[in-house]
Amino acid sequence: MKRTKKIAVLAGGNSGEAEVSRSSAAQVANALNQIYKDVRLLELDTSLAPILLDWSPDVVFPVLHGPPGEDGTVQGFLEILGLPYVGNGVRASAAAMDKGIAKSLFRSVGLPVCEDLEYRASANIEQAATEIEKRLGKQVVIKPVNQGSALGVVPLMNGGDIAAALRETFSLEVDVIVEPFVMGREMTVGILDLEGEDSIATPVIEITTPEGAWYDYEHRYATGLSGHIIPATIPNETARRLQEISLAAHQILKCRDLSRADFIVTDDNEIVLLEVNTLPGMTPTSLYPDGLRALNISFIELVEKLVESALKRDLKIKQHLKNL
Repeated sequence: MKRTKKIAVLAGGNSGEAEVSRSSAAQVANALNQIYKDVRLLELDTSLAPILLDWSPDVVFPVLHGPPGEDGTVQGFLEILGLPYVGNGVRASAAAMDKGIAKSLFRSVGLPVCEDLEYRASANIEQAATEIEKRLGKQVVIKPVNQGSALGVVPLMNGGDIAAALRETFSLEVDVIVEPFVMGREMTVGILDLEGEDSIATPVIEITTPEGAWYDYEHRYATGLSGHIIPATIPNETARRLQEISLAAHQILKCRDLSRADFIVTDDNEIVLLEVNTLPGMTPTSLYPDGLRALNISFIELVEKLVESALKRDLKIKQHLKNL
């Protein structure tokens, strides 16, 4: 028998990742429909607030990527409406989305991140290019500070015109963070951190792409353009360390429910933590559900656990307020 709870699944919006969000959200909504009687897939637009206030769902499940859905904006909106929701809160979402802030927090607890330089969108490009080459060398990666899914990322793995690369990213009217290009294998670890339960880390997943390609937007979401090796073929000690770092990053950001940490692992098994995703993708090609399936948690079980975690957290908050 289906449960009577009302679940709102949020999708879309105006970010560059809106279509990916809609694909993820449709899969989440289809799974939740097998458990709950009333599941509605809602678009993140100006009509959302009155719909939510009128319908008053028991839980909101944001399946949003990039700003404003992943940077704490939507989370703050739901807090103001007084609606419980799946996933990370305002602080964790905002901190993780800003790569500079996140790396500062990671450094504060000794997590392995690489050197970086940050520039405002109004920076002098030629001066910035000169400083980057002097400090970091010619092989660098230029990234928007507040974007996901590798949107706007320009890797200069073999060197190249740093000024032109900066100009390309600045054309998006975003601030940038520049890091040395680290050659290695791409790895990721998911964290499931349900209310009232011990946090668990997924097995390490290695991401493979065709020779000469990197894990850009196309290779993330197009079927067949990337592969997932679970568990990754790395030494046990390296795998254990990746899981430990993922959990530590999750905790220093004050994440809850779910997150996914991305890494580069060099041929010498040196680890570089790249970033933490607070709303990992839920598409058929997504890494986070794959990691949980390796722990014998099906996709339907996963979304149910996340909804029930939000419900439990909401009940705990209400009981606390009642006792004040």
